Amino acid sequence: MTIDVLILGLAGVTFAAVIIFALTSKKQVVEKKENPNSEKSSLAADTDSHGNTK
Repeated sequence: MTIDVLILGLAGVTFAAVIIFALTSKKQVVEKKENPNSEKSSLAADTDSHGNTK
């Protein structure tokens, strides 16, 4: 086993892991968007869409 095969193998496994993570995250986001009872984002809970505080 040369270092080239090791590097290619590690790169392939990393690429596969990132793709799997992205697909599962996308599935969760789509399911949450389709559910009308899901809780809304709290990132901007203290302001409205124009930046005014509530």
